[in-house]
Amino acid sequence: MKRRISFVSMAIAAALLGGAGRVAAQAVPTDVIPGVKTGGSRNIKVLSHLPLDSIEKTADITIEQELSRPYVYTAHRLTPSGVDIISIKDPTKPQLLWSWRIENAQLHRGAGSLNPMYLKSKGRYYLTNAFQFQQGGPDVDLCAVVWDVTGLPDTSKIKELARIRIPQAPGGCHESYSYKHSNGQALLLTSTMSAYANIYDIDQVVANGQNGHAGLVGQVPIPDTANGGSVRAYHDFYVAYDEANHRDVFYGAGVGGYFIYDVTDLKNPKLLTSITGVAGVQRGHTFMVEPTGRYGWTETEYQYAPLRVFDLKPGLDGTVKTISRPIGAWTADWKDLSHNFEIRWPYVFVSAYEDGLQVVNMMDPANPYTVGYYYTCDCPHMMGKIGGQGSVMNGAWGVQVRNADGLIVISDLMTGFWAFKMEGFDGWNGHQWGVPNVSSAQDWDNGPVPPRKPVS
Repeated sequence: MKRRISFVSMAIAAALLGGAGRVAAQAVPTDVIPGVKTGGSRNIKVLSHLPLDSIEKTADITIEQELSRPYVYTAHRLTPSGVDIISIKDPTKPQLLWSWRIENAQLHRGAGSLNPMYLKSKGRYYLTNAFQFQQGGPDVDLCAVVWDVTGLPDTSKIKELARIRIPQAPGGCHESYSYKHSNGQALLLTSTMSAYANIYDIDQVVANGQNGHAGLVGQVPIPDTANGGSVRAYHDFYVAYDEANHRDVFYGAGVGGYFIYDVTDLKNPKLLTSITGVAGVQRGHTFMVEPTGRYGWTETEYQYAPLRVFDLKPGLDGTVKTISRPIGAWTADWKDLSHNFEIRWPYVFVSAYEDGLQVVNMMDPANPYTVGYYYTCDCPHMMGKIGGQGSVMNGAWGVQVRNADGLIVISDLMTGFWAFKMEGFDGWNGHQWGVPNVSSAQDWDNGPVPPRKPVS
C-alpha cells in the first residue's frame, strides 16, 4: 500500500513536536463526495456491521477475550442511556442479544452511559458500565452499574448486582478500566470529578450490593500542576504489569498532562514520573504504553492534535524530573482528530473519529506510519455530533482487539458496531514478538505472568 506524507501535516507536526520526529499521514481519497471519506485499504477486511440505534448514540466498546465467550459490550449514550450486548459467535453475523436502558431515562441529563468494561473473578463474569449524568436530573452521583453476565447467552440470567455512587463528587465517572492486579484482586478503576482515580475490588463491590461506595481499596491522586484547570481530574487511564521491575503501573491522562504511578501497594501509590509542560497540552485524554513500558502514546482532545509518542525512560530512570518533549507523532489526517487506541506491539489500532479504523506500525516509535484503514462513518467533515456542527468529533469512538484471533471491533458514534480482520494479523502474544505479553487484555485466571526464565 502506497503511503504519502502531507507537507501541511509535516509542518504542523514540526510545530507540535518542537522539531522532533515526524508525523506519518495516509493519503485521503479524492474521487468521492468532498469532505466524505469512504472505503479502506486492501489489507483490512470488513467482517460485519451492525447499525444499532446509533444516531450519535454509540459510545465505547469492549470485547471478552475468551473465544468460548463471544460477547461485545457497547455503551448507549445520551437519552435513553444504557448498554447493549452483541454476540459475535459468528463474527460475520453479529446479533444484538440484550439491551438495557436506565429507569426514568427521559429525566436524565448529560452524556450518561459511556464506558463498558468486563471482569472475571472466582468463576463469575461481570459487566460494568460508567455513567456521567449532570445536575438537573437524577443519578448525578452514579458512577457505575455492575451486572453478572456469567449465564450468557441466556439473557434471562443477567442480574444487576450493584451500583457504585459517589455523592461527595457528583458528576459521575467518565471512564473506567478493569485490571487483574499482581496481588490477585480483580479491580475496577474509575475516573471521578475529583483529584483522584478510584480503585474498587469487584468482589467487595458485589458483596455489598447497592451500598454506594463499598469496595474502595485505593485512590490514585492527580498532581496539582501549574497548567491545570477548574476541575483537577483524570480523563482515563491504563494499568499494566511491569515485568522488568515486578510492579503494577498506572498510566493516567488528565488535567496538567500524563502521570505514571506504581500501584503495587494500592494503599500507597508512588509517582514515578510524568509528562507535563508539552506545547499545546493542558489536559491529557488518553495514555497507553507498549509492552515494555518504555514508549507511551498519548491523545489530546482538540482538532489538529496528532497522537504523540514519548520515550519514558529518562523520567523512569530519574534523569529528568518530568518529560516534556515527544520523540514522534502520527495522525490520519492533519485536519482531524483521533480518539481512542489499543496497542498490540508493533501495531497501534486507532478509533479515529472521521477517519474510522486506523492501524499504525510503531516498530520505530519516532517514525510511526499507517499500515491499514477503513472509514466507518462516511461523515461529512466538521459535522460532529459532539459539540455540534463545526466539530470533528464524529465517527469511530472506541476500538478493541481480541488477542486469541486478532479480531478488531469498532464502535462508531453514528453507525454502530463493526468487526474487522487485518491481513496477516491472526492473533497477538507479546512473546512471539520478543516483548512481554502485556496489553489491555487481562488474564483473569492467572494474573500478570512473571518473566520467563532464559532457556539454558
